[in-house]
Amino acid sequence: MNDLFGSTPKGGKAVARQPAPRDAAPRDDDAYSAKDIEVLEGLEPVRRRPGMYIGGTDENALHHLAAEILDNAMDEAVAGHASFIEVSLATGNVLSVRDNGRGIPVDPHPKFKHLSALEVILTTLHSGGKFGGKVYETSGGLHGVGSSVVNALSEVFDVEVARDRVLWKQSYARGKPLGPLVNAGPTQNRRGTMIGFKPDPQIFGDLQFLPARLYRLCRSKAYLFKGVKIRWSCDPALLKGGDIPAEAELHFPGGLRDSLEDDIGTAVRVAPLWAGEADLPAAPDGRPAGRVEWAVAWLEESDAFLHSYCNTVPTAQGGTHEAGFRNALLKGLRAWGEHRANRRAAQITAEDIAANLVAKLSAFIRDPQFQGQTKEKLTSPEATRFVETAIRDRFDHFLGGDPTQADNLLSFVIERAEDRIRRKELKDTPRKSATRRLRLPGKLADCSVEDASRTELFLVEGDSAGGSAKQARDRATQAILPLRGKILNVASASAEKLRQNQELKDLIEALGCGAGERFDRARLRYGRVIIMTDADVDGAHIASLLMTFFYREMPDLIRQGHLYLAQPPLYRLTQGAKSIYAMDDADRERKTKLFKAGSKIEVSRFKGLGEMPPSALKETTMDPSKRTLLRVMAIREERAETNELVESLMGRRPELRFAFIQEHASDVIDVDI
Repeated sequence: MNDLFGSTPKGGKAVARQPAPRDAAPRDDDAYSAKDIEVLEGLEPVRRRPGMYIGGTDENALHHLAAEILDNAMDEAVAGHASFIEVSLATGNVLSVRDNGRGIPVDPHPKFKHLSALEVILTTLHSGGKFGGKVYETSGGLHGVGSSVVNALSEVFDVEVARDRVLWKQSYARGKPLGPLVNAGPTQNRRGTMIGFKPDPQIFGDLQFLPARLYRLCRSKAYLFKGVKIRWSCDPALLKGGDIPAEAELHFPGGLRDSLEDDIGTAVRVAPLWAGEADLPAAPDGRPAGRVEWAVAWLEESDAFLHSYCNTVPTAQGGTHEAGFRNALLKGLRAWGEHRANRRAAQITAEDIAANLVAKLSAFIRDPQFQGQTKEKLTSPEATRFVETAIRDRFDHFLGGDPTQADNLLSFVIERAEDRIRRKELKDTPRKSATRRLRLPGKLADCSVEDASRTELFLVEGDSAGGSAKQARDRATQAILPLRGKILNVASASAEKLRQNQELKDLIEALGCGAGERFDRARLRYGRVIIMTDADVDGAHIASLLMTFFYREMPDLIRQGHLYLAQPPLYRLTQGAKSIYAMDDADRERKTKLFKAGSKIEVSRFKGLGEMPPSALKETTMDPSKRTLLRVMAIREERAETNELVESLMGRRPELRFAFIQEHASDVIDVDI
């Protein structure tokens, strides 16, 4: 490179202008010479190309400045030299960060004797105390550009350093000192560094720091290092409502355990939350490689996540420490299955373990290597082995300490594996050729119209009800599929049982649209799917089982408005030649008043749909001009709440149903039937 462009002064950047196009007529001023080489001195490259250093000039980049300064203070805390950090947001978009650490050195730099070490750090790229590994065993990064980049991109940048009972001050503007480092006099009770800065509007426009985002950043840092207290303050005028406090002291002795507990709240857990920390194995040179902390839980229903950090820096894209973490869990659970002679454990993959996993992982390692200046992915190759070794031993002890809970967790993950295998089998099954005759269940009484938008499929309880429904239907547009009693409860059954259940296989074949990941609305053979069960407790139970099946295996059929509940009557009231149907006891009381007083009213209670005359079934429940249908809906915004309710009432854990019954027992009204 030097042969082409010549040498570039240290700290500068060479930029070459493009020569004229080859087909342009040559002119004297087209000559490409030394005068065309532009040298960007000091921090000018940062101001010219901020995206190379902080990822852009958007809101994320703005808050990256705050993270860089806070990370430096956190490095002092992690190294054991600071116990508190103060973060303050003031009017005018001014952010200040102060710690009680050692303070940035202010003595003359041995190489740049006319400059203090402080000024070298703040005005020179790739300078700092984290390269040699003697000042910081672990730190948030080794690029040496954090503070200097923030200085370069700030309209105002003030620094105060308290060292050896003396206070030093210096101010900068857009990366350039406004004056020399000044001795501001003695200080008795203060030590550490304070940096206050205002991002440059020339770079970021009118973007402002968001108090909520800064507060979350401080909170996450306090969770990541339980030995530090972070004191947060914000001008109340900037809060504009919400739940962000104007002042708070953030300190979490439980570390990541506290953080994960706060995130998952009262969510149902498969096994107790597991948290811990351990030293990483020693490096080849004998020095400690660092340590790792974790908190892990498996939830019955949850959007899985793994939030990882390296030296308190969030690694949103994961990296080698996450790989070691996953390896430890996978190998540990497989080994437990082998210990318990459970052959199915061999089919578990990392995907199955991660399916319902919520976890936080924080690694502190020496000389971390990141992908890019924004440090979103850890690439240090040794981190995989170090983290796996440290966590695997503790995970084995966690499983062995409570065999019952370990078996429960193993069974849960095996079910995820079987569900994955089932989905793959369904996906790999070739679709039937369009020229082949569609195979339909033998007990299905199909309709003759082929336009799905005009057709209905009634799911009825048993052959007796099916017989009445077949006589009452419109053969052109209404199909009948009798089901044998109570179908399988898919919320508590394994994937294997679901595959083997004949009633559900018949139902899926009749609908023609597939289930799970193979669901295809375009292949749905009926515009409406109508659950028609007896108007009693057993009928309601069967309807609940069917709705659970559709919610779990064909949720889009519900979301797209295809599932309905029929409303058959429970009573028939007769007086002379006049007959009226009543849906329930309350409806019977209301409609009794519609008859003439004094004359006897005969009340017939239907024991089931099979005992209803086909004419009555058609008139009350199946005739589109007279019937009432209830559409089954799942509100998207309440999906988490719906998942929790389905799991509580229909899932594998009877204690949740018992708790629901206890909670709502007072809502039940006794009636005489």
